[in-house]
Amino acid sequence: MTDTIKIEVVYALPTRQEVVPLTLPAGSTLQQALEASGLLAKYPEIDLAKGKFGIYSKLAKLDTLLRDRDRVEIYRPLIADPKEVRKLRAAEGKVLKKGAGATAGEE
Repeated sequence: MTDTIKIEVVYALPTRQEVVPLTLPAGSTLQQALEASGLLAKYPEIDLAKGKFGIYSKLAKLDTLLRDRDRVEIYRPLIADPKEVRKLRAAEGKVLKKGAGATAGEE
């Protein structure tokens, strides 16, 4: 077994993606990877206390031990609540269907 692991830390922005490849000591945690990546200093909006982080699309805690070839992901807060957006779309669709039906019936 090796004494180091190779991982990458990824932060997706609206216009581009930051990917930072790292070699860390075996037994490193997700938080240590975030700190070593330099992304916390570059993007002050990333908050370790409130932020959400994951490994290959699965939420993970800061004390999660990393394995070789893990991909640590930094998630940005959602701009809109997906449930609310779906409700609004559904409501708009019902209005359109009702409106279209009434117009067809009037002719």
